[in-house]
Amino acid sequence: MKDYITTYTGKHFTVAEPKEEDIDINDIAHALSMLSRANGHFSQFYSVGQHSVDCAYEAIEREYSMRVALACLLHDASEAYLCDIPRPIKNKMPEYLKAEEVLQNMIYEKFLKLPLSEEEQKQVSSVDDALLFHEFKLFTNEELDLPEHEIMTRPSFNTRSFSDVEEEFMLMFHRIQAALGNE
Repeated sequence: MKDYITTYTGKHFTVAEPKEEDIDINDIAHALSMLSRANGHFSQFYSVGQHSVDCAYEAIEREYSMRVALACLLHDASEAYLCDIPRPIKNKMPEYLKAEEVLQNMIYEKFLKLPLSEEEQKQVSSVDDALLFHEFKLFTNEELDLPEHEIMTRPSFNTRSFSDVEEEFMLMFHRIQAALGNE
């Protein structure tokens, strides 16, 4: 059995021993556009990619730094290689959490250059939790017990085509990169 996955762009990505040079924003945008939030248990399809784009818009609307907006766009990027596992299960999987942390930090390092500060991480978590709250309220009619859940944007939460989400993810990525002067 092979010890790697073949990505959308044809790279052989070794999940157990990731290499920064194998991380590709095109693979991330494509895979996240096709991954379902909530392990497919929402009332309609809503992708991790669409959630990520919505998080970036929310960070911008809150007037967080463009670094935080990029971190919001990329906060689930490790799932492009590892998969999305619901929080209640993920929190009981220490080896998965370690692999996810290593890969997510590598992704942040590649695209953000410096690790997130504690304040930046709090901002990313606040945006992620707020969107999560509204996704669950809309798609499951359940209100999660999350302290901060106000959002400033008005995400549509409509099912969108994979290709549209992938394109919007890439446009947002390049928009933020240009604002940061990283292109």
